[in-house]
Amino acid sequence: MITSLFRNATIVTPESKDSPLSGKDQGKVNTISHGAIYCRNGLIEKIGEEGYVLEGLSFRDVDMEIDCQGCCLIPGFVDPHTHICFAARREKEFALRLAGTPYLDILKAGGGILSSVQAVKEASEEELFQTTLENVLSALSFGTTTIEIKSGYGLETETELKMLRVIRRIQQETPLDVAITFMGAHAIPEEYKEAPDTFVNILTNEMIPAVAEQGIAEFCDVFCEEGVFTIEQSRKILQAAQKYGLKSRIHADEVHDTGGAGLAAELQTVSAEHLLAASEENLKAMAQGKVIANLLPATAYSLRKPYAPARRMIELDVPVALATDCNPGSCFTESMPFVFGLAVMNMNMTVEEALVASTINAAWSLGMEDRIGSLTVGKQADFLLLDGESPAILAYHAGVSPVISVYKKGILVA
Repeated sequence: MITSLFRNATIVTPESKDSPLSGKDQGKVNTISHGAIYCRNGLIEKIGEEGYVLEGLSFRDVDMEIDCQGCCLIPGFVDPHTHICFAARREKEFALRLAGTPYLDILKAGGGILSSVQAVKEASEEELFQTTLENVLSALSFGTTTIEIKSGYGLETETELKMLRVIRRIQQETPLDVAITFMGAHAIPEEYKEAPDTFVNILTNEMIPAVAEQGIAEFCDVFCEEGVFTIEQSRKILQAAQKYGLKSRIHADEVHDTGGAGLAAELQTVSAEHLLAASEENLKAMAQGKVIANLLPATAYSLRKPYAPARRMIELDVPVALATDCNPGSCFTESMPFVFGLAVMNMNMTVEEALVASTINAAWSLGMEDRIGSLTVGKQADFLLLDGESPAILAYHAGVSPVISVYKKGILVA
């Protein structure tokens, strides 16, 4: 049994309720001045003002004591949307995009997502693991203590299963909690461009059953967008996944309003991602169903696109979460502090709303709200110490990470 005491901290944590925080509650946080946390075996046993936490404790009750020196202490970041499992970067492609080369021309030259698919197919399982491990440990150093990782650079059964095995190793061999998502419906392979329904049938009749039998993935995601999967195809894929016990997420309305947000509400997916072009009608349907909007401001930044309308979503009572979308193409960042700053500065979210979005609401979108995302008795002692007096430092000190130290289950991990 290991006990630890963290004292002399300004603790800022979202409130824990029985549903994701939205609307006027999106920014609902509790601040504890001169706060302390007492942990036993990785769980929070007592939290509050230092005098309250210390009451009744003796030196025999504490194996480790940390003086936080007045620093701000917040929950560890929860990153609920990444494609961080990949084999090769696409830096040259990024330079081509900056020079004005259209994406379709890059794709025709062998670039784009299909180049990531080829790289993953060619990489050994160990090579793919080592590349992914490097990226995930970098995310940990930026304060991410829980992360979602998708497959999706296989687009055929065996390579998708290989990716899922790699992601499971990340789950088993790093300190992070990892949510695992199957995303064979990430793109349509070149050989099925003229027969996309054939590939959908392969997804529903071969890939999803194989993934379910493997037993690693918890979620299934689909890219519902013009030129990728239609509403009808996306519905078929997600309903097949639900039949096999996989929970649903959906890339929706990133470029065009295809009605993906409405499909998310219809199927009661746990989250809808991107949503730059979602209609107000469908956002209202998401709000009614408490479907979480996972917003990805770093992708809009990288692609030089308008940001998702976070302010309007909050007004409509849609619960908002934030994620990096870390991937080798459209957005290569593993930094949640960067995402936090973009949300505050470019999406008009308050500091408190961004904190909720990158912790407890993100935890809800992964089904982990009962153990992570906020600092309350009984939850894991996953938290960060910041080089500042409030979470505002995450946006205020731009271009750097103000994360001093990262604790997972009460243990220093970065």
